[in-house]
Amino acid sequence: MKYNHTITMRFLFLSFFIFCGAIANAQFKVQVNFLQPKNNLSNDTIYYNPSQKLTWSDFKGIPQANHIALAVTTSGFGYTGAMKSINGKGILTVNVFCYFSKQLSWVKANKSSDYALTHEQHHFDVSYIATNIFVKKLKEAKFTMANYSALLNEIYNASLKEMESMQNSYDGETKNGQLKNIQANWNNKLDAELKTWIKR
Repeated sequence: MKYNHTITMRFLFLSFFIFCGAIANAQFKVQVNFLQPKNNLSNDTIYYNPSQKLTWSDFKGIPQANHIALAVTTSGFGYTGAMKSINGKGILTVNVFCYFSKQLSWVKANKSSDYALTHEQHHFDVSYIATNIFVKKLKEAKFTMANYSALLNEIYNASLKEMESMQNSYDGETKNGQLKNIQANWNNKLDAELKTWIKR
């Protein structure tokens, strides 16, 4: 069976910055949190949970009849940011999350095999790996009061491009899951990489 896959990237970009003149020359600290909120079955969004795999019932979107793909996974990552002053110290808090959209993900009728679901799950896994890389870059960045806004955007945009490249390589090398031997290699590769991030 042929499996074509097209991933649509939707990135939630929510930035809330409270500027405070009093901290312009104050000490500066950055807190980066990778949020994994508890999933609510009634919500559209599924936040990545290493112990919770996707099921076909999560794909609630309406299939596009003329679309080349048999299934589409919509996943990505975003963040919220807030700046505040505590005891004369500027604190930038960045909360990062990795998500899957139920309404924007779909599968065509009679195409929901276990094999295809594994391929789709790994697209979500790639998003999670890319999210971890984004978090790592944030923690290593040299933020200052003068550069934090521009640097945050720069790291985010670069990380999105990196994720898109990973997704394209995955689909390209496996031919959207059609090459089962290459898919098996990717399964092993991604499972191994996931373990390194989950252990941290």
